[in-house]
Amino acid sequence: MEISAAGRLEVRITAADVGKRVSVRCLSDAEDTTEKFTDTVGVLTSWDSGVLTITRKGGESVRISESSLVAGKVVPAAPARRRGPAATYRELARVSARGWQPVESERLGEWELRSAAGFTRRANSVLPLGDPGLPLDAALTAVRRWYGDRGLPAYVQTATGAEGTQELLCAELERRGWTREVTAELWVGALAPVADRADPAGVVLSGTADDAWLARYQRKGVSEVALKVLGGGPSVWFATVPGEGAEPAAIGRCVVDGRWAGFGAVEVDPALRRRGLASLVMAALASRALEEGASAAWLQVETDNAGARALYTGMGFGAHHAYHHYREPVADSDSGRLGSS
Repeated sequence: MEISAAGRLEVRITAADVGKRVSVRCLSDAEDTTEKFTDTVGVLTSWDSGVLTITRKGGESVRISESSLVAGKVVPAAPARRRGPAATYRELARVSARGWQPVESERLGEWELRSAAGFTRRANSVLPLGDPGLPLDAALTAVRRWYGDRGLPAYVQTATGAEGTQELLCAELERRGWTREVTAELWVGALAPVADRADPAGVVLSGTADDAWLARYQRKGVSEVALKVLGGGPSVWFATVPGEGAEPAAIGRCVVDGRWAGFGAVEVDPALRRRGLASLVMAALASRALEEGASAAWLQVETDNAGARALYTGMGFGAHHAYHHYREPVADSDSGRLGSS
């Protein structure tokens, strides 16, 4: 916090600092706590009618009364990871989008509208990496029309928690009644340590998802559109650990794209968990990605998946940013729900 020459805390932010990352201290209004002050760090997304709104790294919005402020200052952007690969949000957003490609897309300025007949939000949402070329309300109207023409609800995928992410857009969507339905995180790590964790002998790699792989995949009854999404990407590999029955013991998917290897669909027979099969699958895929020249890895994990988070932490991965899917106001849409993430 800012301290004046006289030793007093000072508020050194104003409404002109909207859009900047700030650190504030305010008087606590909770009656059941002994803490007198509450500290909040995040992006200042609005300052209206005596109320500040600050969006934290994970996307949560905190409303603070101006009258409760004790101190505040602008702070640098979130620090870069001290280990693992360095990367910008835009680089990772583009790489992860190429790793999960829609079957149809269209540009709206620097926004990309993506559709895959409803198979997952990632392939059926707008990726807004810049200016749509229209005022926001007009752009959102065009977005809703585009998805409505395809019988789908409109979703916008945003991110928070890193330099260049979209806290202001999140706040604007919320003000217009858009609802945040899903929050997950994109994690990054070095690739070589993943390959070194296990001997990949016994893991079968293929450039296509065969019937055995699909039998273990969590989304049953995969359509032709889903197969196109799963098989799309610069260099796609599917890993299978054969099981005793018709379904494999474990599976996984990896997309190699330049220096990056993106992991997903790592699934293990529930009866065989905690035996290192997930590590085995990822080691086999990582070894293949290293052969193709990749050196860094990324993956996406939902915030409530404690088991996956513990596994990936042990592999050296760490969160880079959070991403969110905002759905158009439901009152104006009778479209069905999409699959998670």
